[in-house]
Amino acid sequence: MSGSLNKVMLIWNLGKDPELKKTPAGQEVARFSVATTETWKNPQGEKQSKTEWHNIVVWGKQAEIAEKFLRKGKQILVEGRIQYREYTDQAGVKKYMTEIRCDHFVMLGRMDEGGGGQREGGYSRGTASGASSGGGTHTGGGQDFDDMPPPPASGGYDDDIPF
Repeated sequence: MSGSLNKVMLIWNLGKDPELKKTPAGQEVARFSVATTETWKNPQGEKQSKTEWHNIVVWGKQAEIAEKFLRKGKQILVEGRIQYREYTDQAGVKKYMTEIRCDHFVMLGRMDEGGGGQREGGYSRGTASGASSGGGTHTGGGQDFDDMPPPPASGGYDDDIPF
């Protein structure tokens, strides 16, 4: 094989409203978290679940759209790639970060819930790039967003992250 593939697709709910910032060069970047939940039955037949939190990074015009339209608890489809990086915080401690660099996102759900719905025009339908796209199915189980554990404190966003 002559190439490689780094592709991630997530569907579930936002863990917090996007935070929009600008790099020193003036580029917009938005950060937010998305939770996914896996459910299964253990050998005793008891329902088990595990929630994973994913740090999402969106750049440019999509960052502005994310900050304007996305809200905590809303369902979203995120397409992107995994990226790993390291930085040194203000205390001089080296930190490591795993993120999903979002190439494309789709707001799911009904319009009155802040999702995509069937309305034409703008960025509120379908994709952040303005193109129409179908929804998706999620297999995260029937767990409500309010029942999920919060994102881990150590895995959240650190204001010491240099841009």
